[in-house]
Amino acid sequence: MIGKSARQYGKLPQARLTGFSIDNDRVEAHMRRQLMAILAGGVFVATASGALAHHSFAMFDLENPVELTGEVVEFKFTSPHTFIILKVKGTDGSFSTWSLEGQSPSALVRDGWSSKAINPGDAIMLTVSPLRSGAPGGAWTTNKIKFQDNRPIVVSH
Repeated sequence: MIGKSARQYGKLPQARLTGFSIDNDRVEAHMRRQLMAILAGGVFVATASGALAHHSFAMFDLENPVELTGEVVEFKFTSPHTFIILKVKGTDGSFSTWSLEGQSPSALVRDGWSSKAINPGDAIMLTVSPLRSGAPGGAWTTNKIKFQDNRPIVVSH
């Protein structure tokens, strides 16, 4: 029997379990369901984060395209997007460097492109959707780009 002082200070004896049995199969099934729910949630979070991380094209002015002619400085064939770094001569004779974002390498490969489709020094013409900020940059697509002599960059299949 517990005296008043033991209860007062929270010192209670451990309960004795007699005649109590645990259904191990039920406990294991419950734990298995919880584990599956956690794993499914983890898969959802892992796959959804890629979609959430992908930016929109709101930063580009799709309504007012700009035509550029310039010399390729670099063609970055990397994920998640490709980039063309282009040296463009302005009307005043000065040069500016444009950073032009393209599709993913896998999308370009499906259209017949490779990392060697354009090279530094190539003269190209393309129509881009410029950055809304006015900075020298924009977005380009494969159907609006060609060499300066009008040859297509890639002959599609």
